[in-house]
Amino acid sequence: MNSPDIAFARSVRDERETALELDSVSRVFDGRAVLKDVSLKVKRGEFVSMLGASGAGKTTLLRILAGLDQADSGRVRVAGARSVVFQEPRLVPAKRVWENVVIGHDRLNAAKPSALAALDEVGLTRNADGWPKTLSGGEAQRVALARALVREPKLLLLDEPFAALDALTRIRMYELVARLWRAHTPAVVLVTHDIDEAILLSDRIVVLSQGEISADVVVDFPRPRSRSDEAAIALRTRLLAELGVTQDAPQKAA
Repeated sequence: MNSPDIAFARSVRDERETALELDSVSRVFDGRAVLKDVSLKVKRGEFVSMLGASGAGKTTLLRILAGLDQADSGRVRVAGARSVVFQEPRLVPAKRVWENVVIGHDRLNAAKPSALAALDEVGLTRNADGWPKTLSGGEAQRVALARALVREPKLLLLDEPFAALDALTRIRMYELVARLWRAHTPAVVLVTHDIDEAILLSDRIVVLSQGEISADVVVDFPRPRSRSDEAAIALRTRLLAELGVTQDAPQKAA
Protein backbone atom coordinates (compact mmCIF):
# COMPACT_ATOMS: atom_id res chain seq x y z
CA MET A 1 0.00 0.00 0.00
CA ASN A 2 1.02 3.61 -0.49
CA SER A 3 2.48 5.46 2.46
CA PRO A 4 -0.05 7.75 4.16
CA ASP A 5 0.15 11.50 3.81
CA ILE A 6 0.79 12.72 7.36
CA ALA A 7 0.39 16.46 7.85
CA PHE A 8 0.19 18.75 10.85
CA ALA A 9 -2.01 21.84 11.01
CA ARG A 10 0.31 24.81 10.65
CA SER A 11 -1.65 27.99 10.03
CA VAL A 12 -3.52 29.82 12.79
CA ARG A 13 -6.71 29.57 10.78
CA ASP A 14 -6.42 25.79 10.32
CA GLU A 15 -5.64 25.13 13.98
CA ARG A 16 -8.64 27.22 15.01
CA GLU A 17 -11.09 25.43 12.74
CA THR A 18 -9.88 21.84 12.37
CA ALA A 19 -8.22 19.62 14.95
CA LEU A 20 -8.11 16.48 12.83
CA GLU A 21 -9.08 15.27 9.40
CA LEU A 22 -8.89 11.71 8.09
CA ASP A 23 -9.43 10.93 4.43
CA SER A 24 -9.85 7.28 3.37
CA VAL A 25 -7.55 5.95 6.12
CA SER A 26 -6.90 2.20 6.20
CA ARG A 27 -4.81 -0.01 8.48
CA VAL A 28 -4.03 -3.68 7.87
CA PHE A 29 -2.64 -6.24 10.34
CA ASP A 30 -1.60 -9.69 9.11
CA GLY A 31 -3.75 -9.33 6.01
CA ARG A 32 -6.83 -8.20 7.95
CA ALA A 33 -8.17 -4.67 7.41
CA VAL A 34 -8.69 -3.21 10.90
CA LEU A 35 -9.62 0.18 9.42
CA LYS A 36 -11.21 0.52 5.97
CA ASP A 37 -11.28 3.88 4.20
CA VAL A 38 -12.19 5.84 7.33
CA SER A 39 -12.92 9.54 6.77
CA LEU A 40 -13.57 11.83 9.72
CA LYS A 41 -13.29 15.54 10.50
CA VAL A 42 -13.34 17.06 13.99
CA LYS A 43 -13.37 20.80 14.58
CA ARG A 44 -11.59 22.62 17.37
CA GLY A 45 -13.72 22.51 20.51
CA GLU A 46 -15.84 19.52 19.45
CA PHE A 47 -16.28 16.57 21.79
CA VAL A 48 -16.55 13.34 19.78
CA SER A 49 -16.97 9.85 21.23
CA MET A 50 -16.19 6.62 19.38
CA LEU A 51 -18.26 3.54 20.13
CA GLY A 52 -17.87 0.04 18.77
CA ALA A 53 -17.48 -3.58 19.75
CA SER A 54 -14.06 -4.92 20.69
CA GLY A 55 -12.00 -5.25 17.52
CA ALA A 56 -13.98 -2.58 15.66
CA GLY A 57 -10.84 -0.45 15.22
CA LYS A 58 -11.37 2.26 17.86
CA THR A 59 -8.03 1.93 19.62
CA THR A 60 -6.13 1.54 16.35
CA LEU A 61 -7.68 4.77 15.08
CA LEU A 62 -6.84 6.56 18.32
CA ARG A 63 -3.24 5.35 18.16
CA ILE A 64 -2.93 6.71 14.62
CA LEU A 65 -4.27 10.07 15.78
CA ALA A 66 -1.79 10.05 18.67
CA GLY A 67 1.15 9.27 16.36
CA LEU A 68 1.73 5.89 18.03
CA ASP A 69 0.82 3.96 14.89
CA GLN A 70 0.76 4.69 11.18
CA ALA A 71 -1.95 4.20 8.59
CA ASP A 72 -1.21 2.04 5.56
CA SER A 73 -3.05 4.34 3.20
CA GLY A 74 -5.06 7.54 3.21
CA ARG A 75 -4.45 11.03 4.51
CA VAL A 76 -4.03 11.85 8.21
CA ARG A 77 -4.07 15.50 9.19
CA VAL A 78 -3.76 16.20 12.92
CA ALA A 79 -3.14 19.34 14.96
CA GLY A 80 0.46 19.38 16.15
CA ALA A 81 -0.41 19.96 19.83
CA ARG A 82 -1.86 16.63 21.03
CA SER A 83 -2.17 14.90 24.38
CA VAL A 84 -3.34 11.40 25.28
CA VAL A 85 -4.91 10.00 28.44
CA PHE A 86 -4.95 6.21 28.59
CA GLN A 87 -7.02 3.77 30.64
CA GLU A 88 -4.07 3.45 33.03
CA PRO A 89 -2.66 6.73 34.41
CA ARG A 90 0.93 5.69 33.56
CA LEU A 91 2.52 7.75 36.33
CA VAL A 92 6.22 7.33 37.15
CA PRO A 93 6.42 5.93 40.72
CA ALA A 94 9.85 7.47 41.42
CA LYS A 95 8.66 11.02 40.68
CA ARG A 96 6.44 13.19 42.83
CA VAL A 97 2.94 14.02 41.65
CA TRP A 98 3.80 17.51 40.38
CA GLU A 99 6.86 16.13 38.56
CA ASN A 100 4.62 13.63 36.77
CA VAL A 101 2.48 16.50 35.49
CA VAL A 102 5.41 18.17 33.71
CA ILE A 103 7.48 15.06 33.06
CA GLY A 104 9.79 15.51 30.09
CA HIS A 105 10.16 19.23 30.63
CA ASP A 106 13.74 20.42 30.16
CA ARG A 107 13.73 22.57 33.31
CA LEU A 108 11.62 20.78 35.87
CA ASN A 109 11.72 23.39 38.63
CA ALA A 110 10.88 26.19 36.20
CA ALA A 111 7.81 24.19 35.16
CA LYS A 112 6.59 23.63 38.73
CA PRO A 113 4.20 26.65 38.77
CA SER A 114 2.49 25.27 35.66
CA ALA A 115 2.23 21.84 37.30
CA LEU A 116 0.70 23.31 40.45
CA ALA A 117 -1.80 25.34 38.41
CA ALA A 118 -2.84 22.20 36.51
CA LEU A 119 -3.18 20.21 39.73
CA ASP A 120 -5.32 22.99 41.18
CA GLU A 121 -7.66 22.65 38.21
CA VAL A 122 -8.20 18.96 38.96
CA GLY A 123 -8.43 19.51 42.74
CA LEU A 124 -5.15 17.90 43.74
CA THR A 125 -2.96 20.77 44.93
CA ARG A 126 -2.63 19.09 48.34
CA ASN A 127 -1.09 16.02 46.68
CA ALA A 128 1.53 17.90 44.66
CA ASP A 129 4.53 16.76 46.71
CA GLY A 130 3.21 13.25 47.31
CA TRP A 131 4.06 10.03 45.50
CA PRO A 132 1.86 8.24 42.96
CA LYS A 133 1.47 5.19 45.24
CA THR A 134 -0.47 7.34 47.73
CA LEU A 135 -3.17 8.21 45.19
CA SER A 136 -6.50 6.50 44.63
CA GLY A 137 -7.40 5.35 41.13
CA GLY A 138 -9.52 8.44 40.52
CA GLU A 139 -6.80 10.75 41.83
CA ALA A 140 -4.16 9.13 39.64
CA GLN A 141 -6.38 9.58 36.59
CA ARG A 142 -6.88 13.25 37.52
CA VAL A 143 -3.09 13.64 37.54
CA ALA A 144 -3.01 12.09 34.07
CA LEU A 145 -5.60 14.68 32.94
CA ALA A 146 -3.54 17.49 34.45
CA ARG A 147 -0.46 16.19 32.61
CA ALA A 148 -2.38 16.16 29.34
CA LEU A 149 -3.88 19.63 29.72
CA VAL A 150 -0.76 21.42 31.00
CA ARG A 151 0.49 21.20 27.41
CA GLU A 152 -2.55 23.15 26.16
CA PRO A 153 -3.39 20.63 23.42
CA LYS A 154 -5.53 21.46 20.42
CA LEU A 155 -6.54 17.77 20.42
CA LEU A 156 -7.12 15.68 23.55
CA LEU A 157 -7.34 11.91 23.01
CA LEU A 158 -8.99 9.81 25.73
CA ASP A 159 -8.63 6.02 25.53
CA GLU A 160 -11.26 4.61 27.92
CA PRO A 161 -9.90 6.73 30.80
CA PHE A 162 -12.80 5.90 33.17
CA ALA A 163 -13.01 2.14 32.56
CA ALA A 164 -11.11 1.08 35.69
CA LEU A 165 -12.94 3.45 38.06
CA ASP A 166 -15.89 2.72 40.32
CA ALA A 167 -19.31 4.10 39.38
CA LEU A 168 -19.28 7.11 41.73
CA THR A 169 -15.75 8.13 40.74
CA ARG A 170 -16.71 7.81 37.07
CA ILE A 171 -19.55 10.30 37.51
CA ARG A 172 -17.20 12.76 39.19
CA MET A 173 -14.69 12.29 36.38
CA TYR A 174 -17.38 13.00 33.77
CA GLU A 175 -18.10 16.31 35.49
CA LEU A 176 -14.39 17.14 35.71
CA VAL A 177 -13.67 16.32 32.07
CA ALA A 178 -16.67 18.38 30.94
CA ARG A 179 -15.50 21.35 33.01
CA LEU A 180 -11.90 21.13 31.78
CA TRP A 181 -13.08 20.78 28.18
CA ARG A 182 -15.15 23.95 28.48
CA ALA A 183 -12.23 25.80 30.08
CA HIS A 184 -9.51 24.74 27.60
CA THR A 185 -11.64 24.17 24.45
CA PRO A 186 -9.58 21.43 22.80
CA ALA A 187 -11.16 19.01 20.40
CA VAL A 188 -11.72 15.77 22.32
CA VAL A 189 -11.90 12.25 20.92
CA LEU A 190 -13.05 9.74 23.53
CA VAL A 191 -12.89 5.98 22.92
CA THR A 192 -15.44 4.23 25.11
CA HIS A 193 -17.62 1.12 25.38
CA ASP A 194 -20.15 2.99 27.55
CA ILE A 195 -23.10 4.37 25.58
CA ASP A 196 -24.37 6.55 28.44
CA GLU A 197 -20.90 8.01 28.91
CA ALA A 198 -20.85 9.01 25.25
CA ILE A 199 -24.34 10.52 25.41
CA LEU A 200 -23.63 12.55 28.55
CA LEU A 201 -20.38 14.06 27.26
CA SER A 202 -20.45 14.31 23.48
CA ASP A 203 -21.36 16.70 20.68
CA ARG A 204 -21.13 13.78 18.24
CA ILE A 205 -20.97 10.01 18.56
CA VAL A 206 -19.18 7.97 15.89
CA VAL A 207 -19.91 4.24 15.68
CA LEU A 208 -17.23 1.97 14.24
CA SER A 209 -18.21 -1.43 12.89
CA GLN A 210 -15.68 -3.85 11.41
CA GLY A 211 -13.26 -1.03 10.71
CA GLU A 212 -15.76 1.33 9.08
CA ILE A 213 -17.81 4.26 10.36
CA SER A 214 -21.40 2.99 10.37
CA ALA A 215 -22.92 6.07 12.03
CA ASP A 216 -21.98 9.65 12.89
CA VAL A 217 -24.67 11.04 15.18
CA VAL A 218 -25.02 14.63 16.37
CA VAL A 219 -26.05 14.92 20.04
CA ASP A 220 -27.96 18.18 19.97
CA PHE A 221 -29.98 18.25 23.18
CA PRO A 222 -28.89 20.60 26.00
CA ARG A 223 -26.35 19.97 28.74
CA PRO A 224 -26.33 18.98 31.56
CA ARG A 225 -27.87 15.67 30.49
CA SER A 226 -29.40 12.81 32.39
CA ARG A 227 -29.69 9.15 31.46
CA SER A 228 -33.43 9.44 32.11
CA ASP A 229 -33.97 12.27 29.59
CA GLU A 230 -36.35 11.21 26.83
CA ALA A 231 -33.81 12.35 24.22
CA ALA A 232 -31.08 10.30 25.91
CA ILE A 233 -33.28 7.21 26.02
CA ALA A 234 -34.16 7.57 22.33
CA LEU A 235 -30.53 8.06 21.37
CA ARG A 236 -29.44 5.09 23.47
CA THR A 237 -31.97 2.92 21.64
CA ARG A 238 -30.68 4.13 18.28
CA LEU A 239 -27.04 3.51 19.22
CA LEU A 240 -27.80 0.04 20.56
CA ALA A 241 -29.39 -0.79 17.22
CA GLU A 242 -26.32 0.55 15.39
CA LEU A 243 -24.16 -1.69 17.57
CA GLY A 244 -26.36 -4.71 16.88
CA VAL A 245 -27.52 -5.05 20.48
CA THR A 246 -31.14 -6.07 21.12
CA GLN A 247 -33.15 -4.18 23.72
CA ASP A 248 -33.36 -7.11 26.12
CA ALA A 249 -29.56 -7.71 26.02
CA PRO A 250 -27.22 -6.19 28.65
CA GLN A 251 -26.03 -2.75 27.55
CA LYS A 252 -22.47 -3.53 28.56
CA ALA A 253 -22.27 -5.76 25.49
CA ALA A 254 -21.74 -2.56 23.50
